[in-house]
Amino acid sequence: MLMETLSAYQKRDPASRGKLEILLLYAGVHATIYYRLAHWLHLHRCRFLARCISQWARFWTNIEIHPGAAIGRRLVIDHGAGIVIGETTEIGDDVLLYQGVTLGGTGKDVGKRHPTLGNNVMVGSGARVLGPITINDNARIAAGAVVLQDVPANATAVGVPAQIVRINGEKVRRYADEVDQTNVVNPTLQKIEALTRRVEELEKKLEEAENKNPD
Repeated sequence: MLMETLSAYQKRDPASRGKLEILLLYAGVHATIYYRLAHWLHLHRCRFLARCISQWARFWTNIEIHPGAAIGRRLVIDHGAGIVIGETTEIGDDVLLYQGVTLGGTGKDVGKRHPTLGNNVMVGSGARVLGPITINDNARIAAGAVVLQDVPANATAVGVPAQIVRINGEKVRRYADEVDQTNVVNPTLQKIEALTRRVEELEKKLEEAENKNPD
């Protein structure tokens, strides 16, 4: 399992120079190794020791993975700083997480409190996926999104709260024009432009008034 994880990192990170470098220097790999050990202990009811290991891993890697989480094969944590994965989180195979991701709870649920991610899911940096929701296979969560509802397979979710903007590469008409993170309108610039138009209108009216009353 370790070798296939290293291969997954090598495939997804063009900056890597080989498996040995990844094994020795990548915090995401270290956090995953610690997690596998802590998870085994958790399953065998050595839960205090499991938590000790997970907290030690958090101290060294700045990645917090609860030993109760269920994580599939070939998880890649790119950069990794600030990642939090809650106790009842379930993660499928070939998932990619960027820095600052939270797979957490809302504080309102009991039992299953954290999200389920399918296979080949990508979660962008700073995204928050909260509650017992399901992010289905091949879904993409944009950077900074806050996801509070299920995301269909092969869909892209963006925004706060997140909305589905693409499914199978096709724009979702309902939100295609409403949510566009690549062409965000600057509200300050809008106000300046509105004031400029108003000044021009007033100047035009003043000029007309002066022409009517030259004296």
